[in-house]
Amino acid sequence: MKKKFYVTTAIDYPNAEPHIGHAYQKIIADVLARWHKLIGDDVWFLTGTDEHGKKIQETAEKAGKSPKEFVDEVSKKFKEAWKSLDIKYDRFIRTTDKDHEKLVQEVIKKCYDNGDIYKGEYEGCYCVGCEGYITEKDLVNGECPFHPGKKVQVLKEESYFFKLSKYQKFLLDLYKKNPDFILPPERRNEIINRVKEGLKDLSISRTSFNWGIPFPLDKKHITYVWFDALFNYVSGAGEKQKYWPANLHLLGKDNSWFHCVYWPAFLKSAGYKLPETVFVHGFLTFNGQKISKSLGNAISPKILAEKYGADTIRYFVCRQFPFGDGEDGDFSEKALIDRHNNELADKLGNLVSRVAALAEKYGIEKTENKLLKKLKLKQIEKHFEKYEFDKVLNEIFAFIDICNEYVQNKKPWETHDKKVLYELVESIREIAKLLLPFIPSSAEKIAKQFKNDKIKKGEILFRKIEK
Repeated sequence: MKKKFYVTTAIDYPNAEPHIGHAYQKIIADVLARWHKLIGDDVWFLTGTDEHGKKIQETAEKAGKSPKEFVDEVSKKFKEAWKSLDIKYDRFIRTTDKDHEKLVQEVIKKCYDNGDIYKGEYEGCYCVGCEGYITEKDLVNGECPFHPGKKVQVLKEESYFFKLSKYQKFLLDLYKKNPDFILPPERRNEIINRVKEGLKDLSISRTSFNWGIPFPLDKKHITYVWFDALFNYVSGAGEKQKYWPANLHLLGKDNSWFHCVYWPAFLKSAGYKLPETVFVHGFLTFNGQKISKSLGNAISPKILAEKYGADTIRYFVCRQFPFGDGEDGDFSEKALIDRHNNELADKLGNLVSRVAALAEKYGIEKTENKLLKKLKLKQIEKHFEKYEFDKVLNEIFAFIDICNEYVQNKKPWETHDKKVLYELVESIREIAKLLLPFIPSSAEKIAKQFKNDKIKKGEILFRKIEK
């Protein structure tokens, strides 16, 4: 029986068009999904859009549209962006999907029956950007740390509450017994320290606006957007939630509290199994700032893909930024062009072109492949397990360097040595396989070109980009 691998991304808030910061996470998820398919796992990859809440309602009103019209249009742009980057998800979920709305209402009833929901009144600082309440001590100059320049609102309204305080011990035990539940370790330690300070019950319904899933316990209320959104991972887990629990949730650090604290508490209350790992990665920044439309520095992934090609964008974000340590990475077109020209064109493209031309001219003859033994496959697998994608690519390109040196040293254009060419051809076949998760289109072209022993010289894989 195949091993299951279920990976999810955060679902994006379609109050504005997608930018390269959104794309970073989706590319990583796609790389992981493709890798697990490559090693024979039964894979499910979920992404989508989070379409309810006050921010959406306000943005739609400004655009002169109904919330549903607005999210229909913007959600489509996210799908188009992911297509342009060759991201192959299994389901694109929208929180306005009927099966999702039905599940959320069922879950609220389960939590209520479990004694975890009660009616009360809430007053506190609310960040519309986060769609969440913020404690006074977390404010920076009266503003949300993740949305500088925007003052928080003070809201007071009747609300239904979830007994989050009840789950403090459960959560601390969870983190202790399952150290891989929150990765990387620095993020886990941050969450543990905050949970130890104590948890307040959470307001999970709203009456001040009406764009959301109707709250099944009271017609005057709608469901708080985070209680709604988080359950997309269950409702989107394939037919009859076949793939739940998730093996891996990927999300940015601004979402860590919701996923590491609220989410396991909600699941426990509703009687669901917990996910294996919540991986909290850093932001992709631009000139040192978080990328967002409100800051005026959003970079369209679709435009970038049209300019440089999907494979170059995918390769760059995986190679340039160490993902496994959860730190931020700064996006630079100059660095992208350098990596494309120096690594994809000069190293990989040159190797494929030279070996194909020589194999076509002189043919190949089967022999023991000593060259391929220099490829550190076990190391590559370990790096994948630790989400160290930059190191995976470092190992692959170290082997590409070895292959290029082998061509130079053995001089098959002089010796016409078919056995040397066989070693190189077999090595390129393995390189194409390993690069498939990262640069699928180019890797497929290489695999097709070297599929059988009658090899023909093909088109240039990576043309140099002028600076």
